[in-house]
Amino acid sequence: MGIQYLSHQALLVTLPREPHRGNELEIAIRMTGPQGARDVIVDFSLVRIMPSGTLSELMILERRLADHDRQLILCSLPRAIREVFTRVGLGGLFRFAQDQLTALQSLEPTRCSPG
Repeated sequence: MGIQYLSHQALLVTLPREPHRGNELEIAIRMTGPQGARDVIVDFSLVRIMPSGTLSELMILERRLADHDRQLILCSLPRAIREVFTRVGLGGLFRFAQDQLTALQSLEPTRCSPG
């Protein structure tokens, strides 16, 4: 759980089992303002429930990143969590990847190089 710098251009946010009990997305939103614009990968591998507040934070984060020409990629979603996005009609708003490596590789090459 937590936030890691993958490079100076990308963050990895690993959500806890119950995302509403942590503040990882809130911190990521604050870290991606104009001065700190970065691509963000959100890892859902530990998540077992998907509260509406988490969906709201993801939408805020996606909008903020889009405003700064940055990308948000959600990865390692358990099937039940992925279905939540489909059921509420948000599947088309977000980019999804199978795992962290695939998500990182899908970022523009200049953004995922270490540094």
